[in-house]
Amino acid sequence: VQVSKMNKDAQMRAAINQKLIETGERERLKELLRAKLIECGWKDQLKAHCKEVIKEKGLEHVTVDDLVAEITPKGRALVPDSVKKELLQRIRTFLAQHASL
Repeated sequence: VQVSKMNKDAQMRAAINQKLIETGERERLKELLRAKLIECGWKDQLKAHCKEVIKEKGLEHVTVDDLVAEITPKGRALVPDSVKKELLQRIRTFLAQHASL
């Protein structure tokens, strides 16, 4: 039963994602997120963290994959709750308008 529910959840996420792509809403949400993250200083904070990691480990000892693995958790943690809530609300509104999913 659990596997069936997980499969249904995955199918539902795929259907929602497809609808977001088809309508162009996914790109609009991505642009909104970019703008909000720049506006709140997230981008600058993450850039500074990257510089710290590179300085700490040495440029010749850091690969892009290492850097991504190192900064991803901090990057996610630094996204303000207000930005997350706004995106979630926009997705909910989108889903309400496209309830036939």
